[in-house]
Amino acid sequence: MSVIAPGLLAILCCPETHQPLSEADAALVGELNQRIARGVLKNCAGQTLAEKLDGGLLRQDGRVLYPIRHRLPVLLVDEAIPLG
Repeated sequence: MSVIAPGLLAILCCPETHQPLSEADAALVGELNQRIARGVLKNCAGQTLAEKLDGGLLRQDGRVLYPIRHRLPVLLVDEAIPLG
């Protein structure tokens, strides 16, 4: 089930690079939530994440995920999660 309405998703982009965003699949979100539960996942600001993700918006290059919390995308560069 999609967390973000398709019309909204079509106009969202990465605030840093302006690349398109797409919803992350459940497997990636689940993996990240496991890392959050273990206390080992940090955002781009270097803060350890404690709150479970409801979903995520994946940047086109696959290097960054913007969290979705309480059904709202958090499109702040410091809140982004580096993926590799």
